[in-house]
Amino acid sequence: MSEPVRLLLVDDHPIVRTGLRMLFQSEPGLVVVGEVDGGAAAIEAVQQLHPDVVIMDVAMPDMNGIEATQRIKANNPETAVLALTMHEDEQYFFAMLNAGASGYIPKRAAPDDLVSAIHVVAEGNFFLYSTLARFLIKEIGEQATTHSGETVASLTPRETEVLTYIAEGYTSREIAEALVISVKTVERHRENIMTKLDLHNRVDLVKFAMRKGLILAE
Repeated sequence: MSEPVRLLLVDDHPIVRTGLRMLFQSEPGLVVVGEVDGGAAAIEAVQQLHPDVVIMDVAMPDMNGIEATQRIKANNPETAVLALTMHEDEQYFFAMLNAGASGYIPKRAAPDDLVSAIHVVAEGNFFLYSTLARFLIKEIGEQATTHSGETVASLTPRETEVLTYIAEGYTSREIAEALVISVKTVERHRENIMTKLDLHNRVDLVKFAMRKGLILAE
């Protein structure tokens, strides 16, 4: 049996943290190792508690989630950050992703969506919430002329399969099961894909897959 995903809750509203803690207590694959009310405290807590995933609010009074995410990822790159916020605008969305967050999910999302997102980012993958895909689509259209050299033709058929699964939010383990290959092989394909296409992070990878029509926004 695999170890549960260790979570740190970061939100300046106690009632939100309480609700999240109660939700995660009912999930056998998740365990809350700590909770704090601001970005500065989150940075310190990550150093002390070593969570697998930080559930990060974006707008907080002492230090916002954007700055906190940047500093957490700089010091603890192996820790995934999942933005959980009431803000669904383009500015916050890209700011958090550029800061290093592995996903962005609105607080209005269903509990099952949040739990799924946690498992996705814990596996080292990127979580794309369907209704926020329009932001990526807009940027793809604006940047289309600057990416004319990118081509799927440089990928092998198996790499194209793996790229499609990754962009759709599948974890490495789920991809391995679907394609009947090892997790290590999936990771090797991922590295080859990003090298061949000169992509530098999962956001770039998702944008590329959408731009080439390998996945469609819901």
